[in-house]
This record gives sequence, structure tokens and C-alpha cells, in this order.
Amino acid sequence: MGPFSVFLCFLLFSGVSLAADPFVSYDFKVSYITASPLGVPQQVVAVNEQFPGPLLNATTNFNVVVNVFNHLDEPLLLTWPGIQMRRNSWQDGVLGTNCPIPPRWNFTYQFQVKDQIGSFFYSPSLNFQRASGGFGPIVINNRDIIPIPFAEPDGEIIFIIGDWYTQDHKALRKILDSGKELGMPDGVLINGKGPYKYNSSVPDGIDYLTVHVEPGKTYRIRVHNVGISTSLNFRIQNHNLLLVETEGHYTSQANFTDFDIHVAQSYSFLVTMDQDAASDYYIVASARFVNETVWQRVTGVAVLHYSNSKGPASGPLPVPTTDVSSPWSAMNQPRAIRQNTSASGARPNPQGSFHYGQINITNTYILRSLPPTTINGSLRATLNGISFVNPSTPVRLADLNKVKGAYKLDFPDKPFDRPPRLDISMINATYKGFIQVVFQNNDTKIQSFHVDGYSFFVVGMDFGIWSEEKKGSYNNWDAISRSTIEVYPGAWTAVLISLDNVGVWNIRVENLDRWYLGQETYMRIMNPEENGKTEMDPPSNVLYCGALKNLQREQHHSAATSLLDGHLKLLFSMLMALLASVFTFC
Repeated sequence: MGPFSVFLCFLLFSGVSLAADPFVSYDFKVSYITASPLGVPQQVVAVNEQFPGPLLNATTNFNVVVNVFNHLDEPLLLTWPGIQMRRNSWQDGVLGTNCPIPPRWNFTYQFQVKDQIGSFFYSPSLNFQRASGGFGPIVINNRDIIPIPFAEPDGEIIFIIGDWYTQDHKALRKILDSGKELGMPDGVLINGKGPYKYNSSVPDGIDYLTVHVEPGKTYRIRVHNVGISTSLNFRIQNHNLLLVETEGHYTSQANFTDFDIHVAQSYSFLVTMDQDAASDYYIVASARFVNETVWQRVTGVAVLHYSNSKGPASGPLPVPTTDVSSPWSAMNQPRAIRQNTSASGARPNPQGSFHYGQINITNTYILRSLPPTTINGSLRATLNGISFVNPSTPVRLADLNKVKGAYKLDFPDKPFDRPPRLDISMINATYKGFIQVVFQNNDTKIQSFHVDGYSFFVVGMDFGIWSEEKKGSYNNWDAISRSTIEVYPGAWTAVLISLDNVGVWNIRVENLDRWYLGQETYMRIMNPEENGKTEMDPPSNVLYCGALKNLQREQHHSAATSLLDGHLKLLFSMLMALLASVFTFC
């Protein structure tokens, strides 16, 4: 037992009470390993030698400490889509908020999962690295005093799905930098593994996933699309998927035979093992909203194995029931996702107690995406004609250190007919405002949009061009609240956001090719009466770069001393929480 564990045992058995919210601590070593998920040896990004990375498991209001060691040969940031980082955009892990972790350095993230439950994931946010891995699941459990709105499942199964290329992220970057599109992926991975040999098109020798289950049991299935740019249809042969949660909010329960999961989206289903186990069953994740005949290789296949199964899976794969050649039919599924307004979420009060439909909208932002275009000789993607250039100095660091010209607060609230340009423009949003954001997708591909720091209410979507009269069709009663939403090509999606979280928050397309090419911006939300209660100070281990790089000290340590340093930081945080509770009591 090490000195850190001894000290914790001393606290436990000496009767000292840590009255503040509990801590969980993780060490993440991010490095390259060689894997052959599609039968071709390639370099992938692993976390603790695992691909995908390990589960980050916490409970509502827990403090999470993640000590990240960058063993890559390039800078790294991890981001946590859907984790709201209340008052603490310092931990968000994107370039507008954080300086990158240099190679052979470590950085300790510390944040609280305040008032949150549900299914999320983490991933790299820089340099197209997510295309090589570095991702893993996050589960935030309900507190014991908050019941879940369904019977306790007999077990949980996590699926990490995503399109995949046999070229690594550096090679894919070069393709985009040369002005070309990436083209069709080489396949789909399920939990880092390639497809089961369901027909002769699948090469021999590929390692596939087998999921072992017991007949009659009900499992909670959490599914995350961590891929590059492809929407995937997820299905389990002969089994219904009972939708119960998405990205931190319980849904009205509805059965589906298959379900479209778009890039960077997360869902929970209940699946009952109610079949006769005459054979194993296919688990399929296949490309969607493309020419599926041409894209047949972009299919992931795993095996569901009952303990009393009588034989291997065989025959053709099950096909999705929704005909996506009819776009109106395809949109029926997302429109059917509604909030369970009577269930408790992270707090005892029902999820529907926030009557968003009765609040006056203070500002509207229409964010239009177009196909990539050439700007200054390079292929770029835009929002409202602006292709975002990340600031060399993170925004709040620039503010606190009075760095001039680090960014601009002039992002247009609607598209203008003017030549596209590169810029560092951000939205100057108003604290405590209640805004409407309309994502207008005039690109040729379906896109996923994400907002850091918030969940938003998905009140409407339709084909065509959004206009004010479309508000008459909004769902103002039980719209799902989430953080990542699909927007169909030639269509719009409208969301409502209550701006109660001070900080700087990224708005981006999650399709990695478009994000890499500049299709993002930020909201800067400041409290003009800030008194230290609505935004945290920068952490003591903040990294400096850009105009402030001279403030950064070099790191000199071995992996062992880095590990000890991470534990000491956790210990210090726990002691501070203890002292705070003591002083509060006194």
C-alpha cells in the first residue's frame, strides 16, 4: 500500500469526515500502440494501453480528477462533450479555453459533474487525433436517493461505434490539407474491433466483438458514435431497443428496431434477451444517409451470444426499417425523441419543471454551414461565412492577463452574402439570456452540432430555410434536452439555450473533417457583476501559451513523479474541501 492509500485509510479510520462531495481519480496515459482492427496494422491512440480507452465512472456531483500524461509526439487536449463544467470552462479541453499539453508533459483536469447524470464520452480535440482513437466512455450515475425511471437493469453493456480508416490521423490530415475530401471510410469499429465475417466480403482473421448475455435478463445498452463523419444505424437482430436516455436526460420510453446515431451522439436503451437462442444474433452499426449499396464495407458487425445459444450467427444482416431515401421519413425518429417530464434527473424535481416554452427569447443566432470552399488558397469550412482560426492564447487567459487582439467579439448573428474569410470571431453572448440557435445546414452532408457547457432544448427541425413563422411548429412542452444534435442537409434544427453558465464555450460541428477545416466558434458569457461565485479562478496548474508562453515553467519529471504529483494534487483538493467544510461548520 502506497503513502497516498495509507493516508486515505487514516482519514477513514480516524473518524475524519470529508463532508464535501466525493472525489474519483484517474490516471490516463495517452500513447500510441499498434493494432489491426480492420486487418491492417496501424498506429492507434490508446489510453492506458487500451483502445478504446477505459470507462470514466462517476456519480452526480462527484469531483473528477483526471491526470493526463501525453506520450504522443504532438500536443494533446482531452475534451468531455456534454459534461457542463459548471463555472469552470478552464477544464473544457479545447483550444479556446486551454493551452495544449506538450509531448512528454502531464496535466491534471479537475471538474465537478454538477447536477448531471447519463451517458457521455471523452476524446482528443486537437489535430484530428480522434480519428486514431483516444476516446472512451463516461457514465454519470444517479445518486442513491434519486430513482431511475425504469426497473434496475440486470447489467450494463457499452458500445463505442464509429467509422474508421486504415490511415492514421496524420495521413488523414494531409489529405484535408491538400484540399481533398477524405472519401469513404474503410469500415466501422465496434469497441475497437472489426466486423464478424458475416459474408465473403469480410477478410479472414479479423478480431470481432462477442457480447455474452443471459436469457431473460434486461441490460442497459449505452451507445456512443465517436466516429469521424458518418452517421450509423445501430441494431441488434430480432431485439427491440427501448430508448430511455440521451446525453444526460431521460426520454419518454419508446421501442425501436433500429436507431440512427449521428457523430458524437450518445444514447441508452434497455434490451431484454427474450429470444429463443436458436443461434447467436448480429449486432450491426452501418453507414447511414449515404449510398448504402456503395458503402457496404462501412459496416460494423459484432455477435450477441446467449449462454444457451445453439449455434453461430449466420445469414444476411438485418436491415434498417426506416427508408432514408425519403428524407421526411428519416426525420420522424429524431422528432419522436421526447423528454420524460415526470422523471427526476440529477435532482428530485421532475425534468419537466423548467418551463422553457414560456420564456421570452432574448436573441436569435442563425448559424449557416455551406460546403467547404477555398480561402486564401486552402480548403476551409465556415459558419456564417467565417472559418474559425483558433486563438494562440486561450480567451479567459487573455482576458485576465490583458492580452489585446487575442480574439474578436463580432461573430454575426445571421449569415451575410459576402466572401468567406478566416477570423477569430466569437459570439458576445449575454449572461442570463435565453437564446435561440438555428443550425441551417446548406452543406451536402448530414452534420452533428455540439455546444459545450450546456444542454439545449431541441424544439424544431424541418427541411428548407428557417424563418420566424417556423416557431409556430416548435415543441414547447417536452422537447428533449441534450448537447449534440443532427442537422440534415438542406434542413434546419432550432434549439433553445438558457445562458446560466459563465465562461467561454465552444460551438462546433462534430463531423471531424468539417471541424478541422474551421466550422466552429465560441460563446463568451461573462457576468458583469462577477463576485467569484459564477466563475472559478484559473486552476493552479494552468498551462500558458501564445502571448503568455513566457509565464510557463518547464516540466521535469519521470512518469513516477508525475503519478505522485497527480495524487498529491488530489490530496490537496480533498484537504481544501475538508477545510472548507470545517470553516463553514464553525
